[in-house]
Amino acid sequence: MAKQPVFEVRLGRIKAVVWENETEKGTRHNVQVSRLYKEGDEWKSSSSFGRDDLPLVGKVCDLAHSRLYGEAA
Repeated sequence: MAKQPVFEVRLGRIKAVVWENETEKGTRHNVQVSRLYKEGDEWKSSSSFGRDDLPLVGKVCDLAHSRLYGEAA
């Protein structure tokens, strides 16, 4: 059974996926940020961002950060 992300934050075509990892020092979270795009009829993702994507990259990272700290409190 594949491990599922803890949560996902998406604004338009930019998304942050949060993964949980258990370590000797406790639970750690990793965040994967990607940009979705369509090539023909197929949706794909990229870890490369254009200038106009950067404000949304910052916002999804901020939302993921806030949610992680909210759950840790």
